[in-house]
Amino acid sequence: MNASSAFHLSRSYRRLIPRAFAACILLGAAHLVPAQATATASKRLDIQAGAAYSNANSDYSRSRFTGITAYADIDHRSGFGLEAEYNYFSDFDSDTAVNEATYEVGGRYSRHYGRFQPYVKAMYGRGVFNYPYHAGSLAYNIFSLGGGTDIRILRHVNGRVGFEYQHWMGFSATGYTPRNDSLTPSFFTAGVAYHF
Repeated sequence: MNASSAFHLSRSYRRLIPRAFAACILLGAAHLVPAQATATASKRLDIQAGAAYSNANSDYSRSRFTGITAYADIDHRSGFGLEAEYNYFSDFDSDTAVNEATYEVGGRYSRHYGRFQPYVKAMYGRGVFNYPYHAGSLAYNIFSLGGGTDIRILRHVNGRVGFEYQHWMGFSATGYTPRNDSLTPSFFTAGVAYHF
């Protein structure tokens, strides 16, 4: 990746992004708290945990990376919820040992349409990049936007297809001198979750 292809943000936008994601998380949490405090006969929370196969454009290498995604969701019946996610991608066909790992949490909004539950999400977290030939690894703050749909397969089994775009802030292609460059991976996921 070269500097001309990097996505640059002004300082004011860089300060605004974490605050926007915090607002999404608080908005989702505000809808969850009453559901936990009041026990009723109706189900107010949907909880699921799953794993997925991922195929990514790493934005670092020309080849596509493959990997795994693990996720957990807590959704209120209003449609607002929270998601936690772990991703690991690597160029397994290469001996360079380049890989990317991310840890994210954020808010999501979904709606039910029969067996389908389309969703959108905004997340914030940390990404760890392992440079070629074990030259080192550095961690960066990241934010991401994504969407997709969960599909009810059985009473306690949901499928998922989704897409996510990430922005790694202050990424350095060399790994030694952080610049205002960025890494912008994007990836597709297909997986399955246990619905509690």
